[in-house]
Amino acid sequence: MNRIPVVEMKNISKSFSGNKVLENVGFQLLPGEIHALMGENGAGKSTLIKIMTGIYERDAGQVLVKGEEVHFNSPKEAEQAGIAVIHQELNIIPYLTVYQNMFLGKDLTVGKLGITRDREMKRKTKEYLNRLGIDLDPDIEAGNLSVGQQQMIEIARAVAANTEVLIMDEPTAALTDREIESLFKVIASLKEQGVGIVYVSHRMEEIFQICDRISVLRDGHFIDVKEVAKTNFDEIVKLMVGRQLGERFPERDTKLGPERLRVEHLTTAGLFEDISFSVQQGEIVGVAGLMGAGRTEIMQAIFGYRSLHSGKVFIDGKESTIKTPFDAMKAGIAFVTEDRKNQGLILELSVRENLSITNLTKISKNSIISAKTEISLIDEMIEKLHIKTSGRELTVKSLSGGNQQKIVIGKWLGIQPKILILDEPTRGVDVGAKKEIYQLMNELTKQGVSIIMVSSELPEILGMSDRILVIREGKLTAVLPKAEASQEKIMQAATGGSKS
Repeated sequence: MNRIPVVEMKNISKSFSGNKVLENVGFQLLPGEIHALMGENGAGKSTLIKIMTGIYERDAGQVLVKGEEVHFNSPKEAEQAGIAVIHQELNIIPYLTVYQNMFLGKDLTVGKLGITRDREMKRKTKEYLNRLGIDLDPDIEAGNLSVGQQQMIEIARAVAANTEVLIMDEPTAALTDREIESLFKVIASLKEQGVGIVYVSHRMEEIFQICDRISVLRDGHFIDVKEVAKTNFDEIVKLMVGRQLGERFPERDTKLGPERLRVEHLTTAGLFEDISFSVQQGEIVGVAGLMGAGRTEIMQAIFGYRSLHSGKVFIDGKESTIKTPFDAMKAGIAFVTEDRKNQGLILELSVRENLSITNLTKISKNSIISAKTEISLIDEMIEKLHIKTSGRELTVKSLSGGNQQKIVIGKWLGIQPKILILDEPTRGVDVGAKKEIYQLMNELTKQGVSIIMVSSELPEILGMSDRILVIREGKLTAVLPKAEASQEKIMQAATGGSKS
């Protein structure tokens, strides 16, 4: 390895309020390398990146850029040194055009009055986009673009700034399969141009598809670095969690009971049409399809969050009128949303308050909360879900993504639902936490709970579902028993196959 690393971090340590988050961690990125940074939630990945980009000051250690030690006091200083970040939450202003977003804060101007050189900015925007093989109109408003297209603007903006190090944080979390394919082409192009890429993702398949090396952190320590060509899924998982996880998906041996939920001809104009399916007691029904197919909207309608124009919902054989989420809760339906930060949690509130919020009736008498009952419920959920927290009163925003997701699930378990809808239950969750969520799903179905799981990860759909529904453009295009399902059949139905 004769090339000088474009970024090297040596013996990095960082503590917050006496809690050591990183201890003697090293990381090295070569020019033109795609280097995965992996670890369970809370392993220290985000802190390491924030030190690399000047958001946090290190307590000890060195950061070197092309062999020279640097001390960044802000992300702007890191950017000036050629280090840029594409965050999971994109920094795009929707009401500005593509070219205005490209040159945001860096307008090309002429004269003392600072008149903007719009024609030149449009030309340069087109040039930078073309360099990445991206065809976008510089005049279109960014808010009219898909998430994948908005992400391309951010990447082009980084290229325009002569970025030599690009950090990508869960870049495919909100993308369609087609957009992921486009992103990987752009990443390959950047690699050819000598850009070093730090790739953070919990999706193992992606890591092994596009990365050159993998560095693994665990509990704030550097564990190992592996060449992708010389390692495998099981070895990386063991490095991440410190133990063998066994099979990725636990065995399903639940005996199915009678029909628990049936929906007939559900329709909401412009979103979905004529959706009919059923779920048995103890069954996991997976719902697959491309992003924007209408999967989430169908689940929201069943939960009363979105209005139905027509159709019927039956629970335990009886028609149920569900017009609000409160109606759904009374009927025994719980809904774990895909957007945990904006819809699933109140980040400023504590672990206790978030877990209690859906269970106020259960822990109250005459509208007065029983502290003893509440604490008993909270402690039960923390123990049952293995939530890593220093206490009940810790704010949820302080927890890792995996532990936040467990709280979103835990707040609904308290109502003891008959039907649990899980929308992208493991998005942004590490492999260890994923396995725990899968095991919990198995336990719940053994207790008779019926689960509907919406997921964009086909291995998850195939690994956990007893039956699979495929949605395309608001219509049900396939119902596949587990024994007959495959990635090919699902994708065929999701992209234009016929109903089977």
